[in-house]
Amino acid sequence: MADTHHISFEPVDIEMEVAEDETILDAAFRQGIHLMHGCREGRCSACKSYMLDGDVQMDDYSTFACNDAEEAEGYVLLCRTYAYSDCEIELLNFDEDELLGGAPIQDVTTKVAAIEPMTRDIVSLKLDVVEPETVEFKSGQYFDLFIPGTDEKRSFSIATTPATPDRLEFLIKKYPGGLFAGMLTDGLSEGQEIKVNGPYGSCTLRNGHVLPIVAIGGGAGMAPLLSLLRHISETGLHRPVRFYYGARTASDLFLLDEIATLGEKIEDFSFTACLSESTDDAPDGVTVIGGNVTDIVNDNEADLARTEVYFCGPPPMVDAALALAEQHSVPRDQIFYDKFTSPAFDS
Repeated sequence: MADTHHISFEPVDIEMEVAEDETILDAAFRQGIHLMHGCREGRCSACKSYMLDGDVQMDDYSTFACNDAEEAEGYVLLCRTYAYSDCEIELLNFDEDELLGGAPIQDVTTKVAAIEPMTRDIVSLKLDVVEPETVEFKSGQYFDLFIPGTDEKRSFSIATTPATPDRLEFLIKKYPGGLFAGMLTDGLSEGQEIKVNGPYGSCTLRNGHVLPIVAIGGGAGMAPLLSLLRHISETGLHRPVRFYYGARTASDLFLLDEIATLGEKIEDFSFTACLSESTDDAPDGVTVIGGNVTDIVNDNEADLARTEVYFCGPPPMVDAALALAEQHSVPRDQIFYDKFTSPAFDS
């Protein structure tokens, strides 16, 4: 049995135990403590913290998330950090409401309810929750899906809301040569069992916040933003919402009718399709602008710093959205995203 150590977090006055064979982030999840996180693979820096005292080691990680100079100073990524003594850690990014108030991480058994193509490379996967009978999560979060017949897992955002706790929907991009993509095309069938684990992520709405929302999406990044829109329309939340969705051509747009219907239930809503390659065959009744989605947001959101910005999409889009938020001096606590990747060639 692995040795355990005591961890104390500042400035939030929270304490927990961690075993030497688990990361500090995983230990926190196990004990119901929801630290800020994103990819959970040492690539995004969302869980970056500062070691005040203690003996730790970091597993493989990206120097983009924590460079050599930062590591030498004492910065660590909690998703890759193992403790070998009692530790005192300063949290750099945290949400006090979420720390002890998030949904519990659960192992959930589901069954495939439906697989439906949305575009040439995006599929809707709907799962019925079997055990437990319902699952708790927040709109905008994501789950790990375990690929049947393998030890592999992939992270996907939820498109549904807590209003249907017995049904999960994921919008998944099919990458050429991808293991899970291949199963979506030929391999998964209705009624097949899939294990999932979660929820994870912090791309969620905060109670009591009133700033306008700017949502920026691309590709399968539609999922968490659609979940947020569905939640806002269900709950009657009174906040302006401006949704910018990036795609290459009109053929890559989907769920436009539902977005329009949701928008009718939101007091102040706009949707802009941003097409980077061609605006030919643009659908009627939809605002379409040619160009990259972040450039279009930059041109249309001069007061971005007075909004809350939510974004999800391919890693280059997420990086561009982060740069845009920094350019407009958007405060860090007004930026919400999860940056995780599914390998393009994962076979």
